[in-house]
Amino acid sequence: MIEALLPDRVRCAEAYADPVETPRLFPEEEAVIARASNRRRRDFATVRACAREALAGLGVPAAPILPGRLGAPAWPTGVVGSMTHCEGYRAAVVARAGDLDGLGIDAEPHAPLPGRELDVIARPEEGARLDALTARRPDIHWDRLLFSAKEAVYKTWFPVTGSWLGFDEASIAIDPDGGTFRAHLLPADASAVLGRPAMLEGRWLVHEGIVLTAIALEPVGAALPAGQPAAGMSGLAEMPSSRQSRPNSNRARSSP
Repeated sequence: MIEALLPDRVRCAEAYADPVETPRLFPEEEAVIARASNRRRRDFATVRACAREALAGLGVPAAPILPGRLGAPAWPTGVVGSMTHCEGYRAAVVARAGDLDGLGIDAEPHAPLPGRELDVIARPEEGARLDALTARRPDIHWDRLLFSAKEAVYKTWFPVTGSWLGFDEASIAIDPDGGTFRAHLLPADASAVLGRPAMLEGRWLVHEGIVLTAIALEPVGAALPAGQPAAGMSGLAEMPSSRQSRPNSNRARSSP
């Protein structure tokens, strides 16, 4: 399912359930997860089994995939990648560092965000866009899709820049027809630290109760790959041009 959102240069592996026997981990990984709950252990092990399957598709030998700074997975040298898991789905994607500058994927259950979570993650202009999207397509939980897109943005941003990005520091416009989204990055130094214009483009789908989002960060100056449309987004004129305050930007993100 995730491969539908990414270029052919990316190797993907996914699972819809944990295997009966928990996949084996490297000793270094065992040390990381030693005190975790059984559920967390299964998530951790299965998504790493997916990662090793994807790495094998690149011809990269199996290796420990340990959480690095702020929980971001540390990939083998010369590889960029991303992992995600939620109830009923786990996935990992990888590519050669020469083929892509970064990857970010996220999976979420297709259900409304709980409680006041939307107030934490959404900027005012995003709330207005969600209202319009819901009026047009009430069958999709756009709040959950927005959350997932922001997670994919962060997973792409952090390995490239090494810096935090709060939920309120990316303003996202979703194209309901093209299955794409565009994230305008608001930190004043975003373009400088990213090494390109302060914009990320991704793709999304909703299938069998799962929301998936993905970003493939092309090398600077690369042509857009065939089959990956340029995102002609609605609502871009509403995007703010300055960085705003960060009252909710320190919400903890989970690590794969």
